[in-house]
Amino acid sequence: MRQPWRWQPRVQPLEPGAAVAWGEAAGRLLARLKALPETTLRKLQATAGEQVLIVTGLADDLPWVEGIEYAAQATQAPDLWLPVLWQPDVCPQLLRQALAARYPRLPLLLWPAPGRVVPLDRLLPLSLAHHLGLIEQQWSRHATA
Repeated sequence: MRQPWRWQPRVQPLEPGAAVAWGEAAGRLLARLKALPETTLRKLQATAGEQVLIVTGLADDLPWVEGIEYAAQATQAPDLWLPVLWQPDVCPQLLRQALAARYPRLPLLLWPAPGRVVPLDRLLPLSLAHHLGLIEQQWSRHATA
């Protein structure tokens, strides 16, 4: 039997471990990352998909751009990443188990708006020459398709 659940505001925000950018904010985040020195980039990892860019690292190393939001690992379910300001109204461990049955690639980012589940198993260390270039190429192919 399925159990419905909802997002609710957190009483205490979590310490950010990831910057999450959708749509135009993702493009701004990519541009910001390209402007960072290589020494800063080496402290970060990223993964990207269509219309999303997710960068992980220590809170003090995460970049900021307009429209960005932040995520963190769920305290009781480390394979589940959630927004720092929102939480599910169900037990995170049970939610993680339900998601893992449907999405075999762990860890997962669960996001409220847009409502998405994004696998984080392909996070790669950032470098200006390699990973950021691959993300830019991937997005330009989607834009022309």
